[in-house]
Amino acid sequence: MKLKKTLQDLMKVVIEEANRNPEFARELETALGLGPKPEKEEKGRAAHRRAAAVLDPISLAREGEEALRTELEPLTLDQLRDIVAEYGMDPGKLVMKWKTADRVIDRIVEYSLARTKKGEAFLR
Repeated sequence: MKLKKTLQDLMKVVIEEANRNPEFARELETALGLGPKPEKEEKGRAAHRRAAAVLDPISLAREGEEALRTELEPLTLDQLRDIVAEYGMDPGKLVMKWKTADRVIDRIVEYSLARTKKGEAFLR
């Protein structure tokens, strides 16, 4: 039982030093993970998240295809991709790889017009 006695003596010395020396007590608490926990920084949006869409293509499609195309033409490729991402217009994950705005606009128009017509059979 020499090990037990040695460990007890060691702990006694550590406890006495912690009682005498507040700096040692703080360092001991930090080393053992007993000290105050640092506050977590509040995270913003995840880096992989896209920005919000600048317009609603579904409501514009109700006004007609030309109105929708007119609103989409001045937008940048990234803004068009934001619309595609927010409205789930890219199930195959292909549109995000396209390099021309015209192709992306065509997809937005196609999906928007299809969604405006969805459910018309039940309205008759």
